[in-house]
Amino acid sequence: MDDQAAGSPQDAHSVPHCYRHPDRETGIRCTRCERPICPECMVNASVGFQCPECVRSGSGTGHAPTAAMPRTLAGGTVAADPHLLTKILVGINVAVFIAVHLRESLLNDLVLIGRWPPAPFLPTEGVADGEWYRLVTSMFTHEEIWHIAFNMLSLWWLGGPLEAALGRARYLALYFVSGLAGSTLAYLLGAPTTATLGASGAIFGLFGATAVLMRRLDYDMRPIIALLVINLIFTFTWANISWQAHIGGLVAGVVVGYAMVHAPRERRSLVQYGTCALMLAVIVGLTLLRTAQLT
Repeated sequence: MDDQAAGSPQDAHSVPHCYRHPDRETGIRCTRCERPICPECMVNASVGFQCPECVRSGSGTGHAPTAAMPRTLAGGTVAADPHLLTKILVGINVAVFIAVHLRESLLNDLVLIGRWPPAPFLPTEGVADGEWYRLVTSMFTHEEIWHIAFNMLSLWWLGGPLEAALGRARYLALYFVSGLAGSTLAYLLGAPTTATLGASGAIFGLFGATAVLMRRLDYDMRPIIALLVINLIFTFTWANISWQAHIGGLVAGVVVGYAMVHAPRERRSLVQYGTCALMLAVIVGLTLLRTAQLT
């Protein structure tokens, strides 16, 4: 079949593509030059969004181009490498995976476990005995190659666009709050002697935040919903999967993600980081509650 001729009626009605990333479809245009821009290129303006070139050229009001730094959709600073933190997070997970296989005893010190061994055996170890660090270290620990491979592919696919849309600080807050929420719910509802590990709680948080962001940008929600449903089916049907960590991360990701992209401009940082602080307070409270039950 011959290629569609340029300027034909079918071409005129095709979905526009970002002028900086031709492989990405988008329905958003710069409010100044009207060029199509994707979420990575969007800079939040007083009205709508602008492309990086228009932001750098100044506002036309006599102010220098540096008078207002380019901002992401969520109000973060536009970075030269919008995927830097995602690369670092992947690197940390891979480094811990290698370390665990080089020194197998390290695994026991990193996984999330409520209390081990069970009563009346002493001494015990775990979160209930003050090892709260396990709520964090378990987020970066994997034992099986398929486990880390799946999680890191998901992190790369979801994390990069989110980091570009939110900015580094907000993206990092989302990742850690989601991961901690997953660890906390696993600690709260799981058996205290069951070891839990993996970045899945944080990954499900990224799923939730991605759905919120796509809804905010009025994108087609069907792909992310379908992928999320498939992952939830695996969560509740496969053996040895901590559904508590997945659901905890997902709920936290939706809550924090909504605050990130819907916070009113005049008090954006207060709402965004206030929501993160509130989620952390809930995490601490639930951890203290479970610790009191186990001790």
